[in-house]
Amino acid sequence: MDSAAADGHSGPGPAANPLGHGPVLLLTDARLADGRVVDVRISGDRIQAVGTAGSLGPLPALPGTPTATTGARIDLKGYLLLPAPAEAHAHYDVAFSAALPTPPPETPADLTRRVTEAALTSLGYGATAQRTHVRIGDVHGLRRLEAVLTARQALRGLAELQAVAMPRLLTGRAGADGRAQLRDALKLGATAAGGCPELDPDPAGYVQVLLEAAREADCPVDLHTTGADPVQLARLASALAPLRPRVVLGPCGSPAPGAATVLATSGVRVVCLPQNGRCSGLEGRAAEQRPGLLRELLEARVPFAAGSGSLRDPANPVGRADPLEAAYLLAAGGLMAPEAAYDAVANQARAVLGLPPVRVDAGFPAELLAVRGDSLAGALAGGHSRLVVHSGRVVSRTSAVREFADTVVLALPRQSGSTGGG
Repeated sequence: MDSAAADGHSGPGPAANPLGHGPVLLLTDARLADGRVVDVRISGDRIQAVGTAGSLGPLPALPGTPTATTGARIDLKGYLLLPAPAEAHAHYDVAFSAALPTPPPETPADLTRRVTEAALTSLGYGATAQRTHVRIGDVHGLRRLEAVLTARQALRGLAELQAVAMPRLLTGRAGADGRAQLRDALKLGATAAGGCPELDPDPAGYVQVLLEAAREADCPVDLHTTGADPVQLARLASALAPLRPRVVLGPCGSPAPGAATVLATSGVRVVCLPQNGRCSGLEGRAAEQRPGLLRELLEARVPFAAGSGSLRDPANPVGRADPLEAAYLLAAGGLMAPEAAYDAVANQARAVLGLPPVRVDAGFPAELLAVRGDSLAGALAGGHSRLVVHSGRVVSRTSAVREFADTVVLALPRQSGSTGGG
């Protein structure tokens, strides 16, 4: 499998500046999730028109496939065209650290390299918008955040990268450094204020300090919580009420009974992490005594997003940061249809990031993922070949080719498609 991300104006597809004022791009013969085969015309950073195949008029045709540079028109025959997913909850400052010494090296260059590589990995899978949580304060200072912000600038035009500043302590004398670092982080350019109140000796006080800093900076709040204590969760949700709907809670990995009811009435958004095993409920229908988080959220009608969490760090040494894998895990238990599972990593995840929804329809942002397959279920089961559009520009491509040994091929009836890509 070969994956590449565009750099400057050298990537696949027509060049466009980061503001999206680029030439027209025509995607032809793309299959949508509802089964329709359409052409999609993109102008700048918006979808201009969607019509039946061949109905949008000719554009200059250049030879090639979605895995090669093809100019103004790209043939997507054999591909499913979807709204691009988003990464709702990542930890890029520790990405690829599972095999590194403990503690891992944290020079500015090393941190920036790992953050950038993590963001490009997620982009290659289709996530054109991403949010990473970053430790600040203590021995870390603002080094990790500065690395994320440097990577964000380098990735401008390729992907949108958001940073959540996470101090460990905020209350009492021990939290003085965290309080100062949080305000500095938000002034420096962090997108949101976050952290884990349960790690502070005074969780309620932690939330109040965080809210004050968020109000001053006019930014959203994205907090870690297990949801293990529904009473504490209710207090947390009540304290966060003034900032609704700009509040996110996750990963909510081990909620107590009744937690989903609290979340349903709180008005906050919820993120779970199926790839980290922190989405209790993937055990599916067998859990009769203690339904898991997924079932509880569905029964309580709580809208939730799914994120990846770890990318080959100590929490998950084999984490992949693939939104389609997260959607697959949500659907695999049979509790969610593929469409709902994909929505959790696409528009629900975009809502967590405060971004507008995407549909393959005129007027919507040109944030798209083309994946090899003829159905959403098939794409979630193993769509490896992918083409990613951000702000109307093709920014990443992944090509997978499958070959069989001659002895196997010769033993099979001769058919077209006996070898191919996934």
